[in-house]
Amino acid sequence: MKSITKKEFKDKLLEELDDQFEVDISHASNLEIYRALATVVQDGYAKLWRQTRIEEAHSGKKQVYYFSIEFLPGTRLRSTLLNLGWMDVVKSGLEDLGVDLDEIAAQEPDMALGNGGLGRLAAAFMDSLASTGYIGNGNGIRYKYGLFKQKFVNGYQVELPNDWLQTSKSWGVRRDNKSEIVRFGGKVELVNDDNWLVPKYSGTNDVAAVPYDVAMVGYHQDVVNTLRLWDAEVPAGAELQYPTIADRRKVEDLTSVLYPDDSSYEGRLLRLKQEYFFVSAGLQSILHYFRNSLKQTDPEKLPEHIAVHINDTHPAMAIAELMRLLVDEWRLDWDKAWDITQKVMSYTNHTIMAEAMEKWDINMMQEVVPRILQIITEIDRRYVISLSNKVSAEKINSTKIIKDGKVQMAHLAIIGSHSVNGVAPLHTRLLETVVLKDFYDLFPEKFNNKTNGITLRRWLQIANPRLSDLLDKTVGEEWRSNSTKMLELQDQYDNSNVLTKINQIKFENKKDLSDFIKVKTGIKVDPTAIFDVQIKRLHAYKRQTLKLLHIIKLYQDLKNGIDHPKRVVIFGAKAAPSYTFAKQVIKVINEVAAVINSDTSIHDKLKVVFLENYDVTLAERIIPAADLSEQISTTTKEASGTSNMKLMANGALTIATMDGANVDIAKAVGKDNIFIFGLEKDQVYSYYNNHNYHPGEIYHQDKEVAAILDSLINGTFPKAATEGRVLYNNFLQDNEEFFVVKDLKDYLAKQADVEKLWKDKKSWSQKCLVNIAHSEEFDADSTVNQYATKIWHLKKLNSGK
Repeated sequence: MKSITKKEFKDKLLEELDDQFEVDISHASNLEIYRALATVVQDGYAKLWRQTRIEEAHSGKKQVYYFSIEFLPGTRLRSTLLNLGWMDVVKSGLEDLGVDLDEIAAQEPDMALGNGGLGRLAAAFMDSLASTGYIGNGNGIRYKYGLFKQKFVNGYQVELPNDWLQTSKSWGVRRDNKSEIVRFGGKVELVNDDNWLVPKYSGTNDVAAVPYDVAMVGYHQDVVNTLRLWDAEVPAGAELQYPTIADRRKVEDLTSVLYPDDSSYEGRLLRLKQEYFFVSAGLQSILHYFRNSLKQTDPEKLPEHIAVHINDTHPAMAIAELMRLLVDEWRLDWDKAWDITQKVMSYTNHTIMAEAMEKWDINMMQEVVPRILQIITEIDRRYVISLSNKVSAEKINSTKIIKDGKVQMAHLAIIGSHSVNGVAPLHTRLLETVVLKDFYDLFPEKFNNKTNGITLRRWLQIANPRLSDLLDKTVGEEWRSNSTKMLELQDQYDNSNVLTKINQIKFENKKDLSDFIKVKTGIKVDPTAIFDVQIKRLHAYKRQTLKLLHIIKLYQDLKNGIDHPKRVVIFGAKAAPSYTFAKQVIKVINEVAAVINSDTSIHDKLKVVFLENYDVTLAERIIPAADLSEQISTTTKEASGTSNMKLMANGALTIATMDGANVDIAKAVGKDNIFIFGLEKDQVYSYYNNHNYHPGEIYHQDKEVAAILDSLINGTFPKAATEGRVLYNNFLQDNEEFFVVKDLKDYLAKQADVEKLWKDKKSWSQKCLVNIAHSEEFDADSTVNQYATKIWHLKKLNSGK
């Protein structure tokens, strides 16, 4: 890792400002300084990046390509400075020049390449691969606008374009010489060529996939890996294929937005094209690297050098595309190609919800990727033959890839991979025993668990430097390179000085967030209050609705003279543009917040803040200030979660159902250090199987529940009358699948326990300390080591750190 002196840094920065903008530091804008600084940082890792690519080719060591529709790395400046080991030097150098690093870093928008946990995990794995010394590449899409920018207008979510590339383009290096052609549509006919059936295409629409490479710098490592993001352009020489501006825009729109609105046929068509686009471009580039850089001509050696990981079902066409390339272009026998494909491919399932396991209409696939549909049909045919007379017809039918006119992408991913993993023990058990039971019965050797993780050590250093300094003073600086050292914080359980310091750090972080909230929303909040935080994608199963009902209960109590400790409830969430119910929930929360925040009769005992445009950078502001972490999804619905891990690492206590990684957190910290409530797994499935959940019975028997729900429709929140009625009806319908009313009373009881503990500052601080110490269990570096050794079979490029 190349170090830099303060003088060297300042000289380089001033030189870049002069070269790029012809200004000196005193006349430069913050944006100009940011761009000059980004160039200096890029120069700092450029040589290491080159060396890594040379060494990986020369060493011939196996490397993984992580295919994901989302990557959510946040901003690059701070994380790259930290990983290079330049953070302190740059911060001090800028101070000498009269410049604040925080103000400069604020010029950089988040890379708008993801939405939630799926993309954040993918980005964390890219960081961890480099930081643990493995060769790993990301493969995704360079969205021009990514996910929308969220604004609230009259309480409603409004989606605006997120033009993040205006200032962040400096982090992606365009590689024109690595471009690939991706073929869509048309017709395909198999013709005989020297006794080999080869496809003959006609009427296709060809698109140029142009890669932009982003460096993923390892933490205090000499390894710099590559996140390759593909952009869509009209191919050179294909102008006649796209004669009008509208035609060209259709090509460019292929990579415009993440998750096009799938409520229309055109939206679904675009999403299917996106998925094939980055899969095809990525696999073509891998095989070109295999042949040209590794000098390999025997495709049977591909599994010795290459692992491809499918992150959820979006990249599942990788299996059929690799078969296409091996059979059609390398002219490999089908059985050999299939054996290679299965050895190369591995798959992570991130959900148990049926609607999230993609299914594509065969007619749509015929329109977009006709050759891929042919190959999937053949894979399915051979799969059925392989099981005939060995297992029941029912089991064959339940696991087929093509059923009822649709291609089951999860089935393709499982059948075409050698490894299928869940992301938390409970999630994996549910896959094996319920959701994918028939597959588990057939292929038990494929299934395994790899619990999700976060870039714990790096994330803490960037988001919570105060806590990082305390860890330095209590357990030593070694925790920054070895997270297991954080466990030694447990030894300070009765140390009043350390407990006081934890409280002081939290209070300072809460003051910072309070100032931010005042600037952004105009709402004044008290940093001595409980900061109660729910930050995640807006979805019915994540149950922002349950938190809403608790807020209403607190408000009713305060209006009726029943006292509670001061509480600030903070939401951060985006709803998918076509997800009407989620958008209605946002409206209701915002209108409830407006009534409560303006009601002087409750003396500021309760404030509700819904911060717009939740992203990685906003999370870095909120999480260090959180006292209470809301992880209240319906049991069996959350695969894992990662915000729960970040929040506990920053000393927030968790209130949670026994769902996803909450189970692991409870095991790590002990049930005395977490607030557990709600239905358990077996109870949930009992209701599903027996169809005997009737929330209306609870409503009619429990006056407290009825009063809370009635407030949604009785004019208490007049500007949310329509949406309030929708929520009310949803909660009370028979067999409502997320059990909001069923879990409400237990949730309220546990919230009362939260308030009781809050009054005992020492006990609260001790539980915070336990959570911080045991967050080491969720370090993504450890998770990546498990993937690398047990699924991908990688060896480190160097000794690692």
